[in-house]
Amino acid sequence: MTHAWLSISRDDLLVERLQAEQEGRDLDSVQGEFDALLAEADPEPLRSAALLDRIQDLPTRPGYVYDEPSDLAGIRSRTGVPPSLPPVDLGTLEDRIHGAWLGRSCGCLLGKVTEGWRRPTMEGFLKETDQWPLHAYISKGSSAKIREGFGVQHRRFWIEEVECMPEDDDMNYTVVGLEILKRYGRDFTPEHVAEFWMENIPVLHVCTAERVAYKNFVNGFHPPESASSRNPYREWIGAQIRADFWGYANPANPAAAAELAWRDACVSHVKNGIYGEMWAAAMIAAAFVMECPRQAIEVGLAVVPPASRFSESVLRVLAWRNQGLSASQASERIHEEWDETRSHDWCHTISNAMIVTMALLWGDRDFERTICLAVQACFDTDCNGATSGSVLGAMLGASKLPEKWTGPLNDTLETGVQGYHRVRIGDLAARSLEVARTRSASS
Repeated sequence: MTHAWLSISRDDLLVERLQAEQEGRDLDSVQGEFDALLAEADPEPLRSAALLDRIQDLPTRPGYVYDEPSDLAGIRSRTGVPPSLPPVDLGTLEDRIHGAWLGRSCGCLLGKVTEGWRRPTMEGFLKETDQWPLHAYISKGSSAKIREGFGVQHRRFWIEEVECMPEDDDMNYTVVGLEILKRYGRDFTPEHVAEFWMENIPVLHVCTAERVAYKNFVNGFHPPESASSRNPYREWIGAQIRADFWGYANPANPAAAAELAWRDACVSHVKNGIYGEMWAAAMIAAAFVMECPRQAIEVGLAVVPPASRFSESVLRVLAWRNQGLSASQASERIHEEWDETRSHDWCHTISNAMIVTMALLWGDRDFERTICLAVQACFDTDCNGATSGSVLGAMLGASKLPEKWTGPLNDTLETGVQGYHRVRIGDLAARSLEVARTRSASS
């Protein structure tokens, strides 16, 4: 039996054409072949695979202005050293790490029920049920007719139906980061990441870029080739959602956080897909000692090549804030640039990093406003709620997070990671604190 997820589909080819075009590949020589395969309801597998292979060897088209290396040395040669930060306060570190775990869980839970919703559903359903603008965990409301009208009748994870943070890949990967450091130490390699996945995560439990990378591991491709071979999703959000633990393990040390993020990201992603994880990890590391979300965002950008599409896009959101746009105007501009009805745009690293940046900037250190802005803007809602909540949680600490948001979690997380199927969030924070204190003491 061949599972549909393990084959090259027509959608894969559509995504690959968009991805290669945005990377600056000169596609003139293969457009006819793309058109012929896309005209087939079920594109021939061998021809599809051969086309994906050839894409990687195509030259960059003339006039392409971006400079986007994927190797760590190349990235560092274009960024230099991140700014020095104040030392971490060991007296408040436990509260801040617990806050980061809780904040990530709260944001993820808020966005989990809406994952896959586009704006007509998000705004329409929330307005019909008196929940717009978003200001609390989402209730299913009292009317089954309304839910049926918006096609959400059989959704799961309404706030009435949860008693903890249920399993989600965003939270699974945060726990995976903890376990990788526990098993392999701070000198873990990309090969260790691949090994851990194959030993502990079933292949059909991973998606898009991670799924392709997993297939590549099995077929003998080692990182970084595992990220680029026949992988249309190589700049999607999958690496960015794996960033957080590298920040938790390296408070006030964005350079170290970014390096660990690179080792993790390069197994499945290239270019801007890698930058998203490095940015988020460095930003979270900075949030432990900074009071201003904008400053944390800028520290994160310091580890990203400045002539990249990622950096350009995040800087554009920063400029909108300076220009006095409202949060809704900023969200509208993101939707004008990225088409939420197209899977590539909906799940790309850059579109979602722009949403996270918007939420952090216009959230103004208010936890509720920040995660609600991140989720109600749509795109990858659980991912963006989780990342923005993680930053604010690290910045504010658990003691300053509203009970309204943390209470429904009952300090409990369910995961698909062996040994962590149901665990107290406080225990995860305590284990993370041990890792972070070891790093801080040696810095």
